Amino acid sequence: MTETLRYSADGRIVDLRSLLDGLLASGQLSERDHGRLVMASRSAEQAAMHPINFIASQQLSDQTKKHKKIDVSCMLQWLSEQSGQPCMRIDPLKIDVAAVSAVMSYAFASRHQILALAVDSDEVVVASAQPWVNSWEADLSHVTSRNIRRVIVDPADIKKYQVEFYTLARSISGASSEAGQAAGLTNLEAMLELGQMKDPDANDEHIVNIVDWLLGYAFNQRASDIHIEPRRERGKVRFRIDGVLHTIYEFPAQVTTAVISRIKILGRLDVAEKRRPQDGRLKTRRPDAGEVELRLSTLPTAFGEKLVMRIFDPTVLNQGFDELGLLKEDLNRWQRLLASPNGIILVTGPTGSGKTTTLYSSLRRLASDEVNLCTIEDPIEMIEPMFNQMQVNANIDLDFATGVRALLRQDPDVIMVGEIRDAETAEMATQAALTGHLMLSTLHTNDAPSAVTRLLEIGVPAYLLRASLNGVMAQRLVRTLCPHCKEQVPVDSLAWTALTAPWRVAPPAHIFTAKGCDECRHTGFRGRQGIYEILVISDQVREHIRSDTDLKKLSEQAMREGMRTLRLSGAQKVAAGLTTIEEVLRVVPPSVDKQ
Repeated sequence: MTETLRYSADGRIVDLRSLLDGLLASGQLSERDHGRLVMASRSAEQAAMHPINFIASQQLSDQTKKHKKIDVSCMLQWLSEQSGQPCMRIDPLKIDVAAVSAVMSYAFASRHQILALAVDSDEVVVASAQPWVNSWEADLSHVTSRNIRRVIVDPADIKKYQVEFYTLARSISGASSEAGQAAGLTNLEAMLELGQMKDPDANDEHIVNIVDWLLGYAFNQRASDIHIEPRRERGKVRFRIDGVLHTIYEFPAQVTTAVISRIKILGRLDVAEKRRPQDGRLKTRRPDAGEVELRLSTLPTAFGEKLVMRIFDPTVLNQGFDELGLLKEDLNRWQRLLASPNGIILVTGPTGSGKTTTLYSSLRRLASDEVNLCTIEDPIEMIEPMFNQMQVNANIDLDFATGVRALLRQDPDVIMVGEIRDAETAEMATQAALTGHLMLSTLHTNDAPSAVTRLLEIGVPAYLLRASLNGVMAQRLVRTLCPHCKEQVPVDSLAWTALTAPWRVAPPAHIFTAKGCDECRHTGFRGRQGIYEILVISDQVREHIRSDTDLKKLSEQAMREGMRTLRLSGAQKVAAGLTTIEEVLRVVPPSVDKQ
């Protein structure tokens, strides 16, 4: 295949005919497909695409590998073997955009179809899809005074990130130059530079571009939260992806302030108020036109306002229970609880454990034209047309208890209270349950049985709890193994015993471990699923609810009736090859399962 590559003044050119001839010579491409694509080589579609991407778009069968298509990675791997240059996938989370965009101009990068990916004191790593074209190497090495290390990358990614990186760098540079050298006034250690107190305007074109990039980038990277955190000299942007925070970018202090102000304007917050925490929301669209809601929260810190945006993707809240990770037995138990005509159902777990997703998914299945479903939330997480939603407002003394009292006069069938925080709210919830309403709410407890003792501690009498509580679901989110790279390994008996103790659970024949690949950013994990512990309050369990409840006996009775603890639920996911023992123990430490 090497001999078929065309030549130019600065090296061999990888073009469509070269690739097709090479794939044919290697036996990967059939004669029929080769002839068809050679005839189509002058088509308008091909003219607009790099030959590597054009061939990949044809979904051609690889004649040397059964059920395998000739994709971009296949061709990049061949180029790597022929040229001796490694191939890689660009991970934008691991690239210092400010540093790499300063290595060369956009015009230079665009002209030669290259992109700098990393730079240090000795070398520059440069991506290209033409491994034998080297006319630019000497110039770049001379200008940067560094060695050039080349890698082969998908040409579509080079084109995409060229635009993205240089547009962002240009916007930040423009915003910074307009800001001068002044530190933000909210910085407790601000150095006053007389005559230079000029911050970039929140509606400035550069700031608008930065915010648009930031939101689009978060959606593309599957982030659940965006953190914008001011520091002494620079602001830091971090994304939470699959439960783990990743540093994305560092802005100059003034740009950080302007970006936060821009987002506050979009979320209809008080831009002038920087001393008090504020909450808000905004709605936007993903690049694929799907709607996304973001919940905003600001917090005054030593170096200025910190902003956190939680991203609520409606497609996630529309997931079925099986997609959330509920296994068949637990799913049946949960659906029986939701079918109750009245009573209290609780979802417990720490912040970020998926309680909101579970509640909204459950409420959507209860909502219908025949049902009056009302919620009181702090704040409203997602606007849902089938619900009657009310938001807590401390400024007018509208709290959860007052909201429940008002809702009871609205002829409700189902009521969802965002959280039971105090005795008054708990009392109103039990009264609503006893008067024929189905009540759903959340608590912060480590496991399901602990919800009983928490309500008793809040001040709910044991007799009311026995009469009103139907069930409790405790949950956590565990990262799921990347399907592209997970590896089968023998079961470590000690680790399995640590996970399932004190229960005698036979280990599976094998489990899977996280390896890491380009698809999962070499973490070994991609996405998350829930693990659940569902306590159904049967007549036998109800007998253990007393003012001096013995939590251990209550839990033992629940387990005899089929309750599976969080760690045992996690062990099922491990045995099914969905996650690892270490991940379950990280999320559910042994101290949580006290039974």
